[in-house]
Amino acid sequence: MSFQDEHQETSSSDSTVSAGSPGTPDHWNNPVPIAEPTSIVSPQVPTVHTETRRCIELRRLHRFFGSTRAVNDVTFSVDRGHVFGYIGPNGAGKTTSMRILATLDLPSYGDAYVDGFSVVNDPELVRKRLGFMPDSFGTYRDVNCSEYLDFFARAYGLVGRERIERLKWVLDFTGTNGMAEKPIRGLSKGMKQRLCLGRALIHDPAVMILDEPAAGLDPRARIDLRRMIRELADRGKTILISSHILTELAEVCDSIGIIEQGTLLATGTVDEIHQQQANLLELVIRVLDRGEDAQKLLATLPGVGDIILDGCLLRFPFGGAPSDQAGLVARLVQEGFGVVEIISRKKSLEDVFLQVTKGLVQ
Repeated sequence: MSFQDEHQETSSSDSTVSAGSPGTPDHWNNPVPIAEPTSIVSPQVPTVHTETRRCIELRRLHRFFGSTRAVNDVTFSVDRGHVFGYIGPNGAGKTTSMRILATLDLPSYGDAYVDGFSVVNDPELVRKRLGFMPDSFGTYRDVNCSEYLDFFARAYGLVGRERIERLKWVLDFTGTNGMAEKPIRGLSKGMKQRLCLGRALIHDPAVMILDEPAAGLDPRARIDLRRMIRELADRGKTILISSHILTELAEVCDSIGIIEQGTLLATGTVDEIHQQQANLLELVIRVLDRGEDAQKLLATLPGVGDIILDGCLLRFPFGGAPSDQAGLVARLVQEGFGVVEIISRKKSLEDVFLQVTKGLVQ
């Protein structure tokens, strides 16, 4: 298809003030009375564009739906060029938080910032700097991929050579250039996800919000998606991503946050989250016989968590050092148990998630 030049976009300069610089108003961090759930009230803060490394920031974010607290006092930040994994079951508050960041909803209390701009006071400036890929999206079935991307390029004000070059780059990056003239209705789930990612990238945003981008993808498509996410981060883009596939988040994310029932329970790198938990390892011990007696003995030893017994196989979380593991095996042998096998492994991100949310996940 051909692209025609349009009128020149009118641009305006952004006001630039560094956060934390002299003269910053004291009222920025002052609490604002919580409004009734049916109304939307947020702190009144001046428009700023910071040069801080924090490219995404949530400050005491709340969102009420009637008596339901979908997001309850959530605070975290993501540094520029980092990938942040947002973990939680359905209904935990992930999508609500992301919709607020994408300016599709407003907080009941608190605020969120994208590249230094408030989603409450500067939504237009936020949209220029943010690309949003929702968990489900609508497409125009009777247009092809190139026409679809061109529509959004024009909506963002891209014109002339800039629009043509940006369309070409997005098609190449997402691997959809071979299908530029193909109708969207004929695309596979994986290709539609690539196209949706391209739509979010079309205006070259500084921040990307990806809500369950790997849902429904086959293994090869998920591998390609992880590669693209890491490449975007290497190019300096800040990415907030949610997923139910926790092992993949561990591979692609610089840090993670675990949310349940609207409350943020833990944040940090994957290693930091592991270290925050008392039992970092899982031990599997097989004895020759007397499995129940071995279970009773192990339950009295320090560092041993809840034991799962399967015949003569004992599985349990363990918080001791390697020397403590050796002492544990020596104690079993001293008490006359024949130890056939011992396996020690680091807990997976799924294990940590279940431990952090223990008693909360319904």
